[in-house]
Amino acid sequence: MVWKIRARIGYWCARRLLAWRWAVAQPRLWRWMEGQFSRMANLGDRPAQSFYGHVLLFRGQGLGSRQEGMRLLGLAAQAGDGKAAYQLGCQCLAARLEQPADPAQAAQWWRMAVDAGHPLAASRLAQLYEQGGEGLPGDPLLAQRYRAQAARLGF
Repeated sequence: MVWKIRARIGYWCARRLLAWRWAVAQPRLWRWMEGQFSRMANLGDRPAQSFYGHVLLFRGQGLGSRQEGMRLLGLAAQAGDGKAAYQLGCQCLAARLEQPADPAQAAQWWRMAVDAGHPLAASRLAQLYEQGGEGLPGDPLLAQRYRAQAARLGF
């Protein structure tokens, strides 16, 4: 029980230090902060998984950290985090060496994001259904439905 409280306090401190440019620029302090983010994410905290997944995806060094970021974002998205699901959909559309673009998988992640209330995901899903893609036929009715849902969500 005490270690969970310690993990939460460490995570809170690391998130506050993130606002200070000098703290992020210090390699030793940054490694400590990453350790706090990682520990909280490994405890199953959904916001920490989403946050640290984004950090690894966009700031991580190498393919391993990118894959770990995608894994953490997947866990957060499965737990109902709309921002993580949206980002996974964006990553599915970006063709990379290790994975070709997959519009059908992007649509699945964006549907999860829309269910969580993410307005940009609804807009991107409407665009995807208007254009169609490999493995995903165009559907004007679904596109219109998601465009209306994006408007309802405030986009």
